[in-house]
Amino acid sequence: MDDKAEVIQSLSQLIELPVAKQNNWAEFELSLRDKINDLIQYDFQKLVECLYRIDIDESKLKGLLKKQEHEDAAIIISRLIIERQLQKVRDRKKYGNTGGLSDEEKW
Repeated sequence: MDDKAEVIQSLSQLIELPVAKQNNWAEFELSLRDKINDLIQYDFQKLVECLYRIDIDESKLKGLLKKQEHEDAAIIISRLIIERQLQKVRDRKKYGNTGGLSDEEKW
């Protein structure tokens, strides 16, 4: 499975995106942005919980929102989520489940 497919799969479950929108990357990005926008408007607490579980850097998010105050917040948040999930996928592939430890270092 490629990196983008893994991101689509993990975020679709975590943020509860419609299955029909998981066909390709462009549709996924739009669906994620729309879902983030809905969460901002109707269930901000759930958005905060998702951002915490995904491990979005709060200070980075606040800085970007302040710096790009005229841009849609849902787009900024979606980009950060995708960036973080791609980083996690790549780290898992690079280090595997052992965190990059040799057999001697594992215990």
